[in-house]
Amino acid sequence: MMTVVAATQNRHKIEEIEAITKEFDINIISRQEAGVPDIEIIEDGTTFEENSYKKAFEIMKLTGMPSVADDSGLAVDALDGAPGVYSARFSGLDGDDKANNRKLLELLKDVTMEKRTARFVSVITLIFPDGKTIVCRGECEGHIMFEESGSNGFGYDPLFRPEGYEVSFGQLPAEEKNNKPQSKGAYSTEGETKGIKWLRADSDK
Repeated sequence: MMTVVAATQNRHKIEEIEAITKEFDINIISRQEAGVPDIEIIEDGTTFEENSYKKAFEIMKLTGMPSVADDSGLAVDALDGAPGVYSARFSGLDGDDKANNRKLLELLKDVTMEKRTARFVSVITLIFPDGKTIVCRGECEGHIMFEESGSNGFGYDPLFRPEGYEVSFGQLPAEEKNNKPQSKGAYSTEGETKGIKWLRADSDK
């Protein structure tokens, strides 16, 4: 079994990685379990790819083990792609989901449903100690609802209605959200699943 360190300190994200990797012979451990000091990795990249790579690389250097990291967020067309890489701190309070959602709804209050198109974007980076790097990007198209619905998931999940559904990610069971083609809850799915499969294939060589 291969052990991979999750660069994130977000328990929700680790749980999603674990749920997706259950079918693979991979053991996901947290930074704390890997003995990584409580350090902050500044996400100062201008793209999801830059931030994802930086987090995975820093943790790989500290542990000497394969590391997986993602950077993900919501891109709203009516807001010219915002909040984008600033999704977690959109309201100015890092990780405050309720405040982020309130700000998003306020900015879209005069926007009709047909123009509330958006997508979740997730970029996952897998870095091995030998320098090999795998980067995958997944996107899920949908619309921003007029109010929060559902208590599942986290982040913008209660506001995001994926294409082909009449309910939000917050109303979908985790299993359905994670298995949805081109899906991306607030953490991963398509991009992450591809990356994990490639990681598993690489370890079997």
